[in-house]
Amino acid sequence: MIRVLLVDDHAVMRAGFRMILDAADGIEVVGEAADGAAAVAETRRLTPDVVCMDVQMPDMDGLEATRRIVADGDLHAAVVIVTTFDRDEYLFQALSAGASGFLLKNAGPEELVSAVRAAAVGDALLAPEVTRRVIERFTDAGAPASAARPATGASVIPVELTEREAEVLHLLAQALSNAEIAQRLFIGEATVKTHVSNVLQKIGARDRVAAVVYAHRAGLA
Repeated sequence: MIRVLLVDDHAVMRAGFRMILDAADGIEVVGEAADGAAAVAETRRLTPDVVCMDVQMPDMDGLEATRRIVADGDLHAAVVIVTTFDRDEYLFQALSAGASGFLLKNAGPEELVSAVRAAAVGDALLAPEVTRRVIERFTDAGAPASAARPATGASVIPVELTEREAEVLHLLAQALSNAEIAQRLFIGEATVKTHVSNVLQKIGARDRVAAVVYAHRAGLA
């Protein structure tokens, strides 16, 4: 059972999210909070697996609350930002704070459920509208030396990755989950998790979002 904490300063919004998530198999809403400070406190008290976090809230906003939750070594909750505001500064601050997902509130119920399930197993999920901006923003910063592309534009496997790890990275860049990667490569999901962990460590990526950016820089996407 995936335990979820809902954080939003609008009670009607929390009620809607609760209805959607409680109706999904294997998901249970265990608590609610109306601001960032309460979100941090309730995360410590309830130890949820996933926190669905609004951005603009009184007292402490969702970005600062996300930073505190992710930075707390005693907490293991993944944070999914769910906001009305499609602003680049919110998106990039959320990812820098360690959020595992970024959704807009106009997303469909199935997207919210998918984001919660992905975050619970260590995957990352970005709203389709913002994925391109993430890639452009980080690609503009320049590719790492170990991921330089040949002049022809063809992809090149970074020297530190095995061929299988490069395949996994390629599929990560397509926003596939571990289960979907396992199906594509005809290997076990546990094996995929091992490959993903090795890929993140070798390329120095903090999370799957950073790995996606790396893959685009390397021409593996």
